[in-house]
Amino acid sequence: MNVWLGNVVFSYILSFLITFYLIPFFCVIAERFQFFDNPDGILKKHKTAVPYLGGIAVFLGFMITLAFVCSAKSQFFLLMVGSTILLFVGFLDDAITMTPLQKLFGQLIATFCFLKAGLFLKVNFFFNFWNIPLSLLWILTVVNAFNLVDVMDGLASILALCATAIFIGIAIFLGVYDIIPILAAFMGALLAFFWYNRPNARIYLGDAGSLFIGGFLAVIPFLFNWGAYNWFGYLTPLIILGIPLLEIIGLICIRTYKRIPFFKGSPDHFSSYLLSYGWSKVSILIYVAVLSLLLMLGAFLFVSNRISLSQTSFAALLFIISWVMMLKNLNP
Repeated sequence: MNVWLGNVVFSYILSFLITFYLIPFFCVIAERFQFFDNPDGILKKHKTAVPYLGGIAVFLGFMITLAFVCSAKSQFFLLMVGSTILLFVGFLDDAITMTPLQKLFGQLIATFCFLKAGLFLKVNFFFNFWNIPLSLLWILTVVNAFNLVDVMDGLASILALCATAIFIGIAIFLGVYDIIPILAAFMGALLAFFWYNRPNARIYLGDAGSLFIGGFLAVIPFLFNWGAYNWFGYLTPLIILGIPLLEIIGLICIRTYKRIPFFKGSPDHFSSYLLSYGWSKVSILIYVAVLSLLLMLGAFLFVSNRISLSQTSFAALLFIISWVMMLKNLNP
């Protein structure tokens, strides 16, 4: 137990330190090559140009640490390959602006790596026929949800931090101890990045970082034995990642209603609505952190069978209605 705990602490600290000291270096690189996110006054309303490449620092901090704490298993190798592909696709989009179809193609290649690694739904309830298609849809949805939610200083990173913390807590509860050092390394890299990304941000994730983070959080649930306590436990990740999922569903609905292609950018993000209503960036981060705590409570109660599926569904419905009403009232 002491060795395992030491491994967890080592993973967290090493990942944090590597990322923390890499970020200033990547800020210099971004300035040297003019690799900035420039404000346009429409969708990008930050006051000055902000360097990209933060996602690469998070990726390197996490992956270097992973090389120390993970044994050489093909599953983790393909996890790293898929994550690297997502990072590369995002980096290309940051550099040359890819078309939606080009981005989707790259995401599909990464997703097939994850599926090849055995990172897919394994539940008899859906029969084997549906497991792969549903897993593919889930991965693509979460990847793009984090890409879409990354529109404000610290927002994607705080949501990823909260989700990772919940996964760590549930992993301890379910006794899935072998993935906790991996999650600890991921959290260390995210926390180091958040220090620089909090308002007013000195560096952004870029699409490279948001796609990588979304991909990791999409596949990590497939390493859990959700049915250990609750036969419907595989639904728990829907609760944990509830806010990013509501963001992508909300954007699709709003843009479709406005006759805008769902993949085309528009200022209809929930954080944009809150900012236009007078909220500060810090207050929005606190708000989503509090909501994440509520989701964490719901996830623990559900996976531990303290509340039933029907009770969880009712609570989720109330949460969704509250979210929709908020968007409706704040719609400028």
